[in-house]
Amino acid sequence: MVSSQPVLNSSTVLLVGTDDWLAEFATALKKRTNASVQHVRTQTAAIEIVRRRPTDCLVSEYALKETTALELLREIRAETTSLPVLLATTAGSEALASEAIEAGVTDYIALTDSPAQMTDELIERTERAIRSAQRSATQRERARQFDAIFNDSRTATWVLDPDGLLTRVNETAREMIDDDIEMIIGEPFWALPWWSKADATNRDVQQLVEKALDGSFGNAVVTQPSHIDEPRVIDLSVRPVENERGDLVSVVVEGVDITERVDLERNLRQSEELHRVTLNNMTDTVLITGEDGTYTYVCPNVHFIFGYTAEEIQEVGTIDDLLGEDLFDREELAENGVLKNIETTATDKAGREHTLLVNVREVSIQDGTLLFSCRDITKRKQREEALATLHETARDFLYAETHQEIAQHIVDDTPGVLNLHASAVYLFDADANTLRPTAHSATMTDLNGPLPTVPVDGETLPSYSFVEDEVLFFDDIHDADRLDNRATDLRCAAYIPLGNHGVFIAGSDQVGAFDDVTRELADLLAATAEAALDRVTRESRLREQDRTLQAQNEQLTALNRINETIREIDQALVQAETREEINHTVCELLTADDRFRFAWVGTVDPATNTLEPRAWGGTEQGYLDSQPFAVQASGTEPAGEAAATGDVTMVTNVAAGLRDEAWRKDALARDYLSVLSIPLVYSDLTHGVLTVYAPTQDAFDETTKAVLAELGETIASALSAIERKNALLTTSMTRVEFTVDDPSFVLSRLAQNAECSLSYQGGIQQSTEGNYVFVTVDDGTVGDVAAAASELVGVDEVQQISADGEGGVLRLRLTQPFLALELADHGAVFREAIADPTTTTLVIDIPVSMDVRTITQLVQDTFAGVELRAKKTLDQTAEHTLYSKFLDSVTDRQLEVLQTAYYSGYFESPRESTGEDVAETLGISPPAFYQHARTVQRKLFRALFEENAVPVTSTVSTVQ
Repeated sequence: MVSSQPVLNSSTVLLVGTDDWLAEFATALKKRTNASVQHVRTQTAAIEIVRRRPTDCLVSEYALKETTALELLREIRAETTSLPVLLATTAGSEALASEAIEAGVTDYIALTDSPAQMTDELIERTERAIRSAQRSATQRERARQFDAIFNDSRTATWVLDPDGLLTRVNETAREMIDDDIEMIIGEPFWALPWWSKADATNRDVQQLVEKALDGSFGNAVVTQPSHIDEPRVIDLSVRPVENERGDLVSVVVEGVDITERVDLERNLRQSEELHRVTLNNMTDTVLITGEDGTYTYVCPNVHFIFGYTAEEIQEVGTIDDLLGEDLFDREELAENGVLKNIETTATDKAGREHTLLVNVREVSIQDGTLLFSCRDITKRKQREEALATLHETARDFLYAETHQEIAQHIVDDTPGVLNLHASAVYLFDADANTLRPTAHSATMTDLNGPLPTVPVDGETLPSYSFVEDEVLFFDDIHDADRLDNRATDLRCAAYIPLGNHGVFIAGSDQVGAFDDVTRELADLLAATAEAALDRVTRESRLREQDRTLQAQNEQLTALNRINETIREIDQALVQAETREEINHTVCELLTADDRFRFAWVGTVDPATNTLEPRAWGGTEQGYLDSQPFAVQASGTEPAGEAAATGDVTMVTNVAAGLRDEAWRKDALARDYLSVLSIPLVYSDLTHGVLTVYAPTQDAFDETTKAVLAELGETIASALSAIERKNALLTTSMTRVEFTVDDPSFVLSRLAQNAECSLSYQGGIQQSTEGNYVFVTVDDGTVGDVAAAASELVGVDEVQQISADGEGGVLRLRLTQPFLALELADHGAVFREAIADPTTTTLVIDIPVSMDVRTITQLVQDTFAGVELRAKKTLDQTAEHTLYSKFLDSVTDRQLEVLQTAYYSGYFESPRESTGEDVAETLGISPPAFYQHARTVQRKLFRALFEENAVPVTSTVSTVQ
């Protein structure tokens, strides 16, 4: 026959010793309970079983073979402190009992002579020891669960250290205490100012804490003075928290403001009707039962949680059928008077499962002895689980690197957070101005069909939510005006904008699936996703900025190196004396480091129409001899193409089109992977081509190309300067004569329009307003010619310097560059121009150091219909020396005054213009004019009389 010891029925009991009473006790346990009984004789066997098998209780006699129960107890306590150990002896004493208790015995039993009485007592005390151990284990587990309930807004919680000093409080406790929490942390809990306001309360709290410090649970109802008229009544419960070794680590004090409950109980005792009315208005469900679990009272609001009416609850059965068996320990309740926050699950009438927090209290209300208050925390539990999932989602977001990854995480985690299986994420495509479905669940496509790309026009629900930045919740989406898919099986749906990134959609095929918690969680999920999308966008922009900065730094470094080389070249150009020196210096400096592998300068040979190398630097390896460099616009080496087109030619990848052009193979064989060829042009005159080769692809970007193109202009300018210098130093000149048939030449056009003959005898004045030239009218009326000149677009201003019956001199200010200036830039002198209505002849002096073909090309590039008519060599050493000496002695202003006076006829006899006329033309006073004239005459005579005249000889050749 099995007795009613529920603890022993499922327990394992280990008996140690050889006394007869142990055998009798083992027989009684097996007969009267379902306990698993093991009986060993020695300490060693007992220790082995404790280590290897789960054991709920150990019962030992005192005298063991070769040892005592105290030695066994000490060794067991070295292994575990939670195993109950009972020491029973027929020859006990107070000293033995004291020593056993000191060694950690759970219970000490002095056996009597009555076998039946002895067995009953052993069974009862064994059951008590096992139950106590289980209760301790439960307490430890609850202590470990403390953090989970620490933030319960209904319960004030204080945490004390093993000395009873306050270490931590939750928010509810902060609100309950009037004092500054930070000032009282570390103080004894019972000595806090909050309690010290009431001496009796202070003593109760101290005794309660001391009880917990001793390892026991405690409960007390204390009164706390409040800042309002009525004091608070606080239900304090204290429990120790032990670690696995059984050491006290902290004490948890929980306080619930039960002022209203106390008042309610008092009122209930006074009036049962008032009690029932109050319960009817509570959200919690209150049930009162007898000891057998039958209901003695059911509050009217029981249907809020369970769906049953008060009458239907009675038909369900007892409280165990509603809340489950073994909900609480009756002895623990008897010890504490109340058990709070017992978490359990219950099924309502509709079959839905609810998570409940149940408080059980001993009462005495009519026939009822147990009061159950049930609070439905299903939504809170769901919210906690959803927040945990959301926390995992947020952590996944941290590792996502693209918007698409984040969108997929949102869809994957929506069921865990919102308990909704239909979801999608639209991302905004700024280029197309559309919302593109980036991620969606299978349920979404099952219910709605394929998701289309949505224009951002506000006409559809996703578009409207995004454009207006408005959160949309629909209990039934078919009621929405902007629903574009009326065939959708979606019913409830939410549209939540993700900032500037897109829209999050979640829904269900059920109507009204959104409650307050789901809405809050949906907003929280969307906000977390938006923050993650913002992070990815920021990081993407930062990476792009880093790449841009790195490219700019590399470009700047390369540009600095080029600029350094350019500065060295500029310094070398200033010091160079010859063309050859300039060309060689440029090539050597460009290839001084590893940026450029080879550079060379070539000029066009008109006879072969190819480029002839003039100078080179770097690694040439026979490249210049490997092929002819034909001057043509395409299909040739870049140097030839640049010479033909006059434009900078760049090849970023020589390997591209390797079989199309033969020069590429020769270049690649020498590691020339990119090429830049620059025409050396100054004032429309070409001095050749500079070509640079690099050992890497794309070595020439647009900035490098522009810098080297400017270098080409600088080199050409330096070459022109050398030519001008050589022209000044030489006394031998080549005089060439051209005929021009081009109406764009200002003198030709003027001669045709005025039907007269004109001549230009050299001399040009440059000013900020334009270029002035003197034109002599040989057979026409000066006034008519001046009128014709004023109508020309190329003439800004006309001044009549002198006039006679059939001729005179005009001073013209031209709007366009004059040929004389371009020739002067290259060291040539525009000696004369004669124009009549049909023919224009130009006479130009070219230094022998300059190739006549260069000037011929310049004239041909400037005018149409050019023909070379004559060429002769002049040796004018004396003339050159006299002219140079005179020009060096006068200022530009003095020369302008002298030229104006000369062409005005001031020096004619008789004078055609007076000094006053010339002064008026120049805009100066007559005394100033006479001073300038006398100064220039004196300088001219000094140059003339201080030098010996040298006869001028000439050799003339006529070009047919």
